[in-house]
Amino acid sequence: MAQNNATKASDGAGKRHAGVRQVWRESPAAVKSLLAGTMINRLGGFVQVFMVLYLTHRGFSDTQAGAALGVYGGGAVLGTLVGGWMSDKLGPRLTIVSTLLGSAVLLPCVLYLDNYWAILAVIGVSGAASMAYQPASTSVISDLTPTERHVMIFAMGRLAINLGTTAAPLLGAALVKVSWDFLFWGEALAVVIFSAVAATTLPHRAAPDTTGPADDGAGDGGDAPKASYLSVLADRRYLLFLLAMFVSSVIYIQHISALPLTVQHLNMGVEVYAAMIALNGLLVIACELLVAKVVQRWKIRTAVITGVLLTGVGMSMYALPWGVAALVIATLVWSLGEIIGYPSLFFAYPAQAGPPRLRGRYLGASNALYGLGSAIGPFFGVMIWNRFQEGLWIGCGIVGTIAAAAAWGGVRPPADAADKDKDSDKGGEDKRGETGDTETADAEIRTGT
Repeated sequence: MAQNNATKASDGAGKRHAGVRQVWRESPAAVKSLLAGTMINRLGGFVQVFMVLYLTHRGFSDTQAGAALGVYGGGAVLGTLVGGWMSDKLGPRLTIVSTLLGSAVLLPCVLYLDNYWAILAVIGVSGAASMAYQPASTSVISDLTPTERHVMIFAMGRLAINLGTTAAPLLGAALVKVSWDFLFWGEALAVVIFSAVAATTLPHRAAPDTTGPADDGAGDGGDAPKASYLSVLADRRYLLFLLAMFVSSVIYIQHISALPLTVQHLNMGVEVYAAMIALNGLLVIACELLVAKVVQRWKIRTAVITGVLLTGVGMSMYALPWGVAALVIATLVWSLGEIIGYPSLFFAYPAQAGPPRLRGRYLGASNALYGLGSAIGPFFGVMIWNRFQEGLWIGCGIVGTIAAAAAWGGVRPPADAADKDKDSDKGGEDKRGETGDTETADAEIRTGT
């Protein structure tokens, strides 16, 4: 597989700094189908958005409805870990198809259950199944795309997610006016469409390095450890990167939890808060692909650190006493951090950080930490705001700077990545891959040089 990786990197070496159209045109059908399927899946993602309203509509209390939403989020975090394991063990294609179909079957069951605990169980498992495909999907895209195209292709993936997520509440609201049942059956239909697209377009084994003896981590000399999440935890540099991702996720989610409290504290109407959210969405959708054309030339370490730092600094600017101007400037700064850094932070680097046989687990760990940060961030943000108010935003800047330092230590520079790839292939690969591995590692740790 080392030779395959080297070939993949070298194949794209003469096509540096490609634009959006060229990257899309050169992408395999499997990659295009995953991007399109992701948008379809997000476009049909109604249930999580309307879950609280649906359960209260059925007569459950606000507390019960909120707890159900938390169970769904907890299931999603667990699902990404399971999905990462399944991707490495069973292959991405089978993982994507099976988990999506499982989610499609479970979702409508909520309509026919009356027992609250049974509903919670179905919601939790459904949440896990609905998110388990993500590590496998990212693994396929990274495996079939030249490394120097990762920033651009994952920026396209984020565009698909953002477009679907933006339109889903509007479409869901239209369905609710007809029937609540349409909400669940509509999302199930979207999931089935995605799984059908994946089943017909994805290769049966998109990550060949997970087959054979290497899947158990045993090379000819027995030096490689058994493939498991313990191998991820043993990677101390990647743990630093995960810390940076987790902290950045906690900071980022404050625009949903603490920012409306700040707007209210400034005696501004809800339309001001809505305008800030709309400004962020507009900037990301309109500018991310354009910015990716520049960022793909950077070292991936630079992109990650810049994104994490700008997110923290931007949030800290909400503490400035400039009224609406401060809100706009702060939103522009952290939105720029999201645009610059997040394709690399959440997709490209986790897909490149570990040996190929552990790619699913590395991605599963990163997705889980992002989900965990998004889940607990609102709780801590509101708690700190209620006690310190503007101190929350100042703290975001301080903690964001620490996260950027963790990213600096956690993202491997080219030389370290070369050593890691050589060590991971020792025993199971012959000597022909040594030079290729070094070249691959140098290419894989950069986004476009």
